[in-house]
Amino acid sequence: MTLLTTEDYKAIAAGLTLPTGAFIDGRFRPAQSGATFETRNPATGQLLAEVAACGPADVDLAVQKARDAFEDGRWSRLPPRARKEVLIRLAKLLKRHARELAVMESLDSGKTIYDCETVDLPETIHCLTWHAELIDKIYDQTAPASDDHLALVLREPVGVVGLVLPWNFPLLMLAWKIGPALAAGCSVIVKPAEETPLTALRVAELATEAGVPPGVFNVLPGHGPEVGEPIGRHMDIDAVSFTGSTETGRRFLRYAAESNLKEVTLEMGGKNPAVVLDDAENLDRVAAHVVTGAFWNMGENCSAASRLIVQSGVKEALIARILAHAREWPMGDPLDPANRVGALVSPAHLDKVRSYLAEGPTVLLGGKAHGAFVEPTILEITDREAAPAREEIFGPVLSVLTVESFDEAIALANDTPYGLAASIFTANVKKALRGARALRAGTVTVNSFGEGDITTPFGGFRQSGFGGRDNGIHAHDQYTQLKTIWIDLADDAAEAVS
Repeated sequence: MTLLTTEDYKAIAAGLTLPTGAFIDGRFRPAQSGATFETRNPATGQLLAEVAACGPADVDLAVQKARDAFEDGRWSRLPPRARKEVLIRLAKLLKRHARELAVMESLDSGKTIYDCETVDLPETIHCLTWHAELIDKIYDQTAPASDDHLALVLREPVGVVGLVLPWNFPLLMLAWKIGPALAAGCSVIVKPAEETPLTALRVAELATEAGVPPGVFNVLPGHGPEVGEPIGRHMDIDAVSFTGSTETGRRFLRYAAESNLKEVTLEMGGKNPAVVLDDAENLDRVAAHVVTGAFWNMGENCSAASRLIVQSGVKEALIARILAHAREWPMGDPLDPANRVGALVSPAHLDKVRSYLAEGPTVLLGGKAHGAFVEPTILEITDREAAPAREEIFGPVLSVLTVESFDEAIALANDTPYGLAASIFTANVKKALRGARALRAGTVTVNSFGEGDITTPFGGFRQSGFGGRDNGIHAHDQYTQLKTIWIDLADDAAEAVS
């Protein structure tokens, strides 16, 4: 996609019609209480819209409409090809409205328009298309029973699912969840983060235009206690898929245990290591990957490479290259396509990130906040128990830790309660494979930073994840359940004789 000028993007922003109501049963409507909340542009503080602040009564209504839709089969029992055609139409509508959605996303989240245009929107569309195309290509199974029996193993949609989204990738995380959930035939109740409700509401509107029936795709903006918790505790929601903080993820497990034991899938935080051994080749390329891993999306990324664990023999040369690459990430107005670092999502989150920049570690780069923006920051850490070395900052902050050996590097990388992603850089194939196997993370990249792609499952070990995976065929496991049908084929006459 060809990028526009800042003036062009601001003109688009000025002409946007922003959605403000909850989306229930195929239409926008106010919260039943009449309450609203503000959503503001993080970069400027400007009020964007007053959005419906839903509550438990709205959750009940949305679940009722979703259950009605599921039980009467208007979506759940459509032939797979018919669901596929609808989701393909939705992907085409997203492509047609991509620029509008990219600007809306940037305004609501503080993300740079560069990322929204070149990463978030293309990946969102690709994700929906991929899952749509998969619908009529997932086969059921037969089990190896005896000659007198036929055993069928079928996938069925789990039912009504709650999809609770984070604020760091509002559109892309929406696609990661609605893609397989709608493909499976489920009805969905989406709770966008209160900081970033706008694009989920707009996508729901486009989904109805594409042919998703009323009641199948519902969006409830609002706060956690009023919407998230009632979703987690609702007796008629069959499953919840949550992406967000580990603390909130624990709550959803409690909600499920204290209600109907609904299925819960959690994708949570990370303190992800990038391990660079002293035999790594092309340090300039390594540095570029490390910088991207640390500062992409302002470090507001569960899989951000926030810990650089570098062997001492290559440290000095690598740091010099990292500093050079970090200066190629300009910070400023998110609607300026030249900028790579935008605003942090909220004043509360800004305060959290700033708390890690207090005196202590040696600052190699950055270390300052400017309004809603935090400079790309590199800290050299000698105390391995220091907060920046152990806690998820979720900001553009890279902690550098020095090791002497391969074994020390792997041990330090695994010295965390998290296990979402990790990287290892080495020219030695055996070390690469040994390291990749030893690193306790759901995704391990070799000589690169990344998360795989739509075809590979994404999720974590330990406190980074629970209950399933996003992406790939494996994502459909969250939204389906297995049924065995056992058919007796024995000949009645033969049985009577015997």
